[in-house]
Amino acid sequence: MDMQILEVDLRIPYRERGSVLGPLLSKVSGRIRDIHFHPPDATGMSEVRMELVGSKELIQELKKIVKEGKISFKILSQA
Repeated sequence: MDMQILEVDLRIPYRERGSVLGPLLSKVSGRIRDIHFHPPDATGMSEVRMELVGSKELIQELKKIVKEGKISFKILSQA
């Protein structure tokens, strides 16, 4: 498993933010390098941007947690 520095962008409904972020943060705890929480937009979608150390397998696990919403990521560098 190649460890990489990933930038993960989550767009989740603001009302479900607490129920999604709890399990998500327990999965990535200790791997987070930077995190930013943005307020909801006019459609009620909240954005969370994280920079973390992981692999593409970690992204697949995060997609299972985030059912409502979108996850996008890009690889910044090899760790």
